[in-house]
Amino acid sequence: MRIDILTLFPEVFEPVLSASITGRARAAGLVEWFATDIRRYADNKHNKVDDRPFGGGPGMVMMCQPLWDCVADVESRDDRKATRILLTPQGEPLSQRIAEELATHARLLMICGHYEGIDERVIERLAPREISIGDFVVSGGEIPAMLLVDAVTRLLPGALGHEASAAEDSFKEWGESGNRLLDCPHYTRPRVWEGMEVPEVLVGGDHGKVDRWRMEQMIARTRARRPDLLNETNDEEKRDEPCQRNC
Repeated sequence: MRIDILTLFPEVFEPVLSASITGRARAAGLVEWFATDIRRYADNKHNKVDDRPFGGGPGMVMMCQPLWDCVADVESRDDRKATRILLTPQGEPLSQRIAEELATHARLLMICGHYEGIDERVIERLAPREISIGDFVVSGGEIPAMLLVDAVTRLLPGALGHEASAAEDSFKEWGESGNRLLDCPHYTRPRVWEGMEVPEVLVGGDHGKVDRWRMEQMIARTRARRPDLLNETNDEEKRDEPCQRNC
């Protein structure tokens, strides 16, 4: 997969994305990313990419021309068609389902806005998929882009150390009902810490009981914390469905 990131701050990506899973995935040749400075495409001597908004008001607005030319040049560098994405609080909320879909694409092009926003005309012309990381505002699209790169990269075959790891994450779809459950609690050594013991079922050696316990915990935790994810009519069926973890 190729991921292009268009930004005013290309220097912030390498220190983050070169670490951990995303860094190992790149080293293995599973993904490559390129951060391109939109300022390089400004058509003025001061590399100005923003101006005051028509109609007045605070802040500055990114101009059409630099972004338009940047997209055209970057997309010409690879024959694969790029799926354009604009990181914006006005977009559809990012979900595991969206990450799974994007992980099937050969190439993504992420646009990081800044300032008060981007001139609406270039957004309309580029027609990107608009994605939000939540109902809050950050200073620019750089951190949201990093989150999206990480969420997509870890789903690429071979990116994780254990093939089943991504299949067992929170929000993974379980069963025919389409429920996306939160993950169950996890424990490791020591067996007793600060007087708190690991649940007996996890150390008893009965993997069938472990599977049932984990599924019960997933349903209970999802009901308590994110009931919107549950199709309650299928709860009883879920309790009998194995967790399918490799214990």
